[in-house]
Amino acid sequence: MNAYLQPLAAEVVLAAAACVLFLLGVVNRAGVRRFCALLALLSLGGVFIWQALAVVSPNQTLSDPTNTVRVYELAQYFKMLAAAMGAIFVLMNWPENADATGNAALDFGEDAGEFFGLLLLSICGIGLVASANDLILLFLGIELASIPTYIMVSISRPLASAKEAGLKYFFLGAMSAALILFGFSYLFGMSGQLKLDAIARQIGQGGAMSPMLWTGVLFALAGFSFKLAAAPMHFYAPDVYQGAATPVTALLSFVPKAAGMAALLKLLWVVGGGTWNAPPMMVKLLWVVAVLTMSIGNLLGLMQYNVKRTLACSSIAHSGYMLTAVTALIGAGAGQILIQQDALSGILFYLTAYGIMNAGAFGVLMMLPARNGKGTAETFEDLAGQGRRHPVLGLVMAICCFSLIGIPLTVGFLGKIYLIRPALDAGMIGLVVITVINAAVSAGYYLRIIGAMYLRPLPEPMGDGVITDPPQPLTLTAAVIVSVAGTLALGMLPPATNLLTDRTTQAAQLEPAGNK
Repeated sequence: MNAYLQPLAAEVVLAAAACVLFLLGVVNRAGVRRFCALLALLSLGGVFIWQALAVVSPNQTLSDPTNTVRVYELAQYFKMLAAAMGAIFVLMNWPENADATGNAALDFGEDAGEFFGLLLLSICGIGLVASANDLILLFLGIELASIPTYIMVSISRPLASAKEAGLKYFFLGAMSAALILFGFSYLFGMSGQLKLDAIARQIGQGGAMSPMLWTGVLFALAGFSFKLAAAPMHFYAPDVYQGAATPVTALLSFVPKAAGMAALLKLLWVVGGGTWNAPPMMVKLLWVVAVLTMSIGNLLGLMQYNVKRTLACSSIAHSGYMLTAVTALIGAGAGQILIQQDALSGILFYLTAYGIMNAGAFGVLMMLPARNGKGTAETFEDLAGQGRRHPVLGLVMAICCFSLIGIPLTVGFLGKIYLIRPALDAGMIGLVVITVINAAVSAGYYLRIIGAMYLRPLPEPMGDGVITDPPQPLTLTAAVIVSVAGTLALGMLPPATNLLTDRTTQAAQLEPAGNK
């Protein structure tokens, strides 16, 4: 039994903690609801420390007897990153009000146990995706990461907009699941195999892919694009991000993206026949998807009136930036191992950077009041003048926005360099130019956020004529401090930067191809 559980030990811990939380959810006491948040935090913190210390040796794979699960350095990095970001999200969702039913930006009522249990299951899903060597387990992992988020959006606050967002997200998510499953059925039908390494071997030995295999790959890619919020499956993001409570929106910007990226990397490895050398058709397809995703995301971001919708469009654009490195990963050509490893390391680095700096921006929104006195800031009117009224929060938001743009001395700057450099080395000059132009365009809406906080006058309050600042709980403050400290330290302090780059480089050294 240990041989089956050992590769999935982290997921077993999170799933067991989630089950305990579901049981605790039946107890209607404020103290129990606060304990639920503490249990979720301790579970994620323990998994993070465990994964950070238990490094898988290079050229070694931890697998179960059926070869359904394979844990190697890349998979372990995804698990460690998911646990770390999950802990930040728990702090942002911490029940801080008197009856422990939520905080200034969140109201899950008496469902604290269920809420944090769903959060743990979603993080658990990322680990399953990263470790899966089987089409069925890969699909289950993707859905485990996704389905809890549908529920969390709906119960995050008792507003019609949240219910509408949850319903839209659920139906569109069901469509993406159908696309993925349909694509997997073609991969299985044409290969007769469920194991990813077995399918990869058949493709590698058979030469060119058949039209039926291409059909399966394209449908699966369409489903993964929904998780990444990549074109043409990006359209749901602004509505869902706006309707969900702000801390849940922060979670949505990372968890599905991480699961989708892990699944996409596995699919591309299979298409390459057990290597990262994908057929030219796939390289061209991802080139187009990357360009469309970042361009559409940035153009939509310039047209938004709601800050959460703006950050949703930002999320779309950042998926496009990461797809630039993915395109370089599979298009560098045979024998270009160093370029491929740099591209894979850059993807991991940027996914980490995006999660940290984006969480900081959403955390600041939670700490600022809405103009109408109900809830926390969501629109540009809510932000008007808040940089002068709250100088520290204005500075933190400016740092996060500068990092999202890619300004030097922030982690976002290094992240973009690590994405662009492999594409340059691979000779994809056109893609690099388009990426740089889009990064410049994105400054338009990020600077608009900063400008609203510092340059616009504080508007007259609505309602009773009083703007009351939301509470500044220690847990939310800690999450924001961790995010902004990570944004600066990883961008300007060599020891911190080297620590992350060394870990991402180590994760990129061991490819699944080495475990065939």
